[in-house]
Amino acid sequence: MDFLISLILALLKKTHIAKSENHRHAKRSWKKRAKVLGFSHTVLFLSILFLFIPLFVIIVYSFNDSKGATFTRISFRWYEDLIFNSGRLWLSLFYSFIVAICSALIATVLGSLAAIGISWYKFFGKNYIQSVSFLPMVLPEVIMGVSLLIFLSGVNMNLGLGTIIIAHTTFCLPFVYLMVSARVDEFDYSIIEASHDLGATEKQTLVLVIIPAILPGIISGFMMSITMSIEDFVITSLVNGNVETLPIYVYNMIRHGVSPVINALSFVIIIAICLITVALRKGLKTFAAGK
Repeated sequence: MDFLISLILALLKKTHIAKSENHRHAKRSWKKRAKVLGFSHTVLFLSILFLFIPLFVIIVYSFNDSKGATFTRISFRWYEDLIFNSGRLWLSLFYSFIVAICSALIATVLGSLAAIGISWYKFFGKNYIQSVSFLPMVLPEVIMGVSLLIFLSGVNMNLGLGTIIIAHTTFCLPFVYLMVSARVDEFDYSIIEASHDLGATEKQTLVLVIIPAILPGIISGFMMSITMSIEDFVITSLVNGNVETLPIYVYNMIRHGVSPVINALSFVIIIAICLITVALRKGLKTFAAGK
């Protein structure tokens, strides 16, 4: 009887090993098979083309000598105008960067602390706060802008740079909260308990344990906030007062025809963003390797 049981177990084990080997061979054959341009690859290629063709058009026409849609000859005249004759444009870009950095910093600090507090602590109204925090993400920008305008006018606050920063912080905050929350949910709470057992205070645990662990989510939220702030037009146009950010400046130019100087500035911004992205990627890799 024992011999029969041993024989059955041996056959089952052999069958399991054979299935595992077949599964591994199937995976190897899947990887080694000839790559064919299938439907998914075609959709991906067309999506990338749809996203990047306008950028290439902007770059090409930034070197066009003519203002029209016809490409005449290569010229750097628009870059010269950008450097020497575009003081108002540079001022609007400066305002955009000031607003973006200030609002992104405030939204990142508040959103990160909110994500930590809401995820790990229990308090009255927690579910209500979680639900309300996503409203700026789903409400139309016009409604957000009008609501902020009514509120700021109600508190007798002069419209200007400060009101733009407040408005941008408001709609950037939910995105930071969402990104940091996703990182916090993956965090092992036993590490915090271990830090408390080793004598760390609440502040030391936050600064030395929690923040380094969720830093990629914090940086992602910060960069997302900067991007959203720089490109916002609808809300900014309602609360800007006399301050002219870059989107407002471009909109005002449409009345007289958009100058190709904007194409040159766009190419400069694209290069700057690529350099910053590469630097951040290398920095995060170094940081992760150091940990």
